[in-house]
Amino acid sequence: MLAVHADWSVDPRKRWFVAARRDGGLWRLEAPALVGELAGFIPRLRAMGAPVAIGVDFPLGLPRDYVRAHVREGDFPAFLKGLAGRQAFFAVCAGLNEVAGGRPFYPARGVKGMTRASHAEALGLAGPASISRLCDRATARRPAGAPLFWTLGANQTGKAAITAWRDWLIPALAGPEPPALWPFAGDFNYLLARHGCAIAETYPAEVMRHLGLAMGGSKRRQPDRARLAAPLRAAMERLGASADGALDAAITEGFGADAAGEDRFDATIGVLGVINVLAGNRPDGIPDDPWLRRWEGWVLGQTELPAISAR
Repeated sequence: MLAVHADWSVDPRKRWFVAARRDGGLWRLEAPALVGELAGFIPRLRAMGAPVAIGVDFPLGLPRDYVRAHVREGDFPAFLKGLAGRQAFFAVCAGLNEVAGGRPFYPARGVKGMTRASHAEALGLAGPASISRLCDRATARRPAGAPLFWTLGANQTGKAAITAWRDWLIPALAGPEPPALWPFAGDFNYLLARHGCAIAETYPAEVMRHLGLAMGGSKRRQPDRARLAAPLRAAMERLGASADGALDAAITEGFGADAAGEDRFDATIGVLGVINVLAGNRPDGIPDDPWLRRWEGWVLGQTELPAISAR
């Protein structure tokens, strides 16, 4: 069996993954590697092991208020497949006058009047909370994530969603061996058993809490990542996981001094989150809300509900 986490970025040089192979009850993590050419990514993983459990740190799902107002397909996978013929959907709007149900991503650059409330209003939705999925909202232990369609600033996921959906997932879903998208067709272990390859949304910052890890400082700084080496190795040992020589060296040195160091770090944390779910330490299902199963998705292993619930 293979567990993988891909840390996504618009820049292919910052798009890294870590793979872990299971041999009996033990996991062996390999050194971070670049995702590389997208069309061949899943076939390369399938050649490494089966089934393949993939975690990704970009959104899988749509906000329910957006769905109510603008979507007619039956669920998120069907919607995603339908985007193959709608490339304009991915064009980021320069101004609010361009925003519409068929072009929801905004803004292309900083402009006057650029607020999430005005973005929601341009989409015909009621307030900034309406452009967030349930799993994007703040919980008692973590702040809110950025709304799916927002594309500006360090705390945004819109651009990663564009490149991942358009350039990787949509072609993969149209291929001869399409992956299953969690949780839209069932729980994670069920999808792995039935389809041999399942993709789930993961969130490395959430995984760190699941593993009892706390970053002292910033994950963007190599010395701060290096100081986490001993707790990270202890968390791996609790999971029955170990690192190969190259990854172990990377953990010691804080994953390198270059700008992609934080991406290699996140890919390592993320794959431990996938393993934690496969080991049964965290749930592979979702809260009891049909909107999550059909449209919004969820974060793998998350159990906390947001402070403000959806309607």
